[in-house]
Amino acid sequence: DFTTIKSALDRLGSREMITHKQIDREEANLTPEAEEIAAQGSHEAKVFEVVRQAVDGLKIADLPGIVGKESAKVGQGKAFKEGWIKKDKDLLKATTSAIHDASQDQLRTIQQTKTHPDSKVLSDLRKRKLITMQKVITFEIMKGPKFSREFVKEETDLTADMLATWVTIKIYSIMRMLIYTHRGAWKTVKLKPYNFNAMGAPTMSGALHPLNKVRHEFRQIFFEMGFEEMPTNRYVETGFWNFDALFVPQQHPARDLQDTFYIADPPVADRPRADPVEKTEQLADGSNFSHKSQDHPQQDYERYWNNIKEVHEKGKYGSIGYRYPYKEEESLKLVLRTHTTAVSTYMLYKLAANPRPARYFSIDRVFRNETVDATHLAEFHQVEGVIADFGLALGGLIGFMEVFFAKMGIHGLRFKPAYNPYTEPSLEIFGYHAGLKKWVEIGNSGMFRPEMLEPMGLPKDMRVYGWGLSLERPTMIKYGVSNIRELLGHKVDLNFVESNPAVRLEKD
Repeated sequence: DFTTIKSALDRLGSREMITHKQIDREEANLTPEAEEIAAQGSHEAKVFEVVRQAVDGLKIADLPGIVGKESAKVGQGKAFKEGWIKKDKDLLKATTSAIHDASQDQLRTIQQTKTHPDSKVLSDLRKRKLITMQKVITFEIMKGPKFSREFVKEETDLTADMLATWVTIKIYSIMRMLIYTHRGAWKTVKLKPYNFNAMGAPTMSGALHPLNKVRHEFRQIFFEMGFEEMPTNRYVETGFWNFDALFVPQQHPARDLQDTFYIADPPVADRPRADPVEKTEQLADGSNFSHKSQDHPQQDYERYWNNIKEVHEKGKYGSIGYRYPYKEEESLKLVLRTHTTAVSTYMLYKLAANPRPARYFSIDRVFRNETVDATHLAEFHQVEGVIADFGLALGGLIGFMEVFFAKMGIHGLRFKPAYNPYTEPSLEIFGYHAGLKKWVEIGNSGMFRPEMLEPMGLPKDMRVYGWGLSLERPTMIKYGVSNIRELLGHKVDLNFVESNPAVRLEKD
């Protein structure tokens, strides 16, 4: 086949035994119908001939029985178009005594030469399915500088055996035969020359997953805008941090088994407390002693717990609450976090020890008990940002969202009022997708409620913006992935990970 021949020619050419040139051309081949036309004439010529022979005219109904249905159907129209026949009531009559069958001549030319000088004729015959085009490749081969009828094996490596082997050479002179023995077979072997134009062998190396590439771009945007990254190494949270502290009622549908993954062992945790910090002290004998102590001892976690309980049960800080019996066992259940807002809540509580303007962001994995399909997984990545400052207003949130998404090349945002238990007002963010030619939801945002912030001890006049979006959706758009399971999970093609290009979110 072509590959075998080309490989052999390239191999001989690399040794300068031959030179060759590849010649590509297209040949036209007649179809069975065209072969018949070339031999017996075209459909229109057949129709003309039977009409001409009928001196008084031929009935239209009799034509298919004489020339055949196909010839009658195709040939009658073309004969009319050429002006060879005319219709007289129900009869067909010839308008001339002789014709030139151009179709037959064209096909005979192609039959003999495999082409036609007029490209329009070839195009027309292809449309009529009378010819098919076939690519033909030929090679022009000439002798090279090192032409030989025998293929000499070329060594690619200089081995230790070549250096150590004794070689005996017989030299004949006029008087006698001399025998000369020397060390080094490498002097007589044929060594393959280096091909410095050849491509090097691909080197195995690690590759960043597309999600990590897009994640890096998001991190750069956040850092450019003065954000600090939050620690997100806790996949397991209590219901307190994941729901209660965000003013999500304990009867909310999101807390059902159908939506949230609960931990079976252990099923519950302790009440909220400060994270232990590893400290090292030196003993009297000079040795080091490591132990854990609580950070932020000035924060009263028990008071925070009671504030959250009260704001749910009876209401507080100007809110009437949800007015239901608050259950401690429900609050202490362990769950796989359903959003990284649990981390944002903890960071805001730590901020309450020293209230000041702050900007935090996180990009990490979250888990939800969803049915897996082309656009949903039970685990995905959430991009989240929060801004805490004094005197913030809704207009500032909208303005900041426009600046933030403009750094990703998304302009002309639209905002739609929405509901979230822990933000009020809340806004869904929409951007226009040029590929889909429609507006698509790209994020959710809002201002955290007083029922969430004031129990922490944050000042009444401190406001907090919060917004979030998934990492998978922009990654799928950037890399043209239609099924999320091809991007994350056990069905990911490693070749896709290794060969995908770098990504660069558009920036202003």
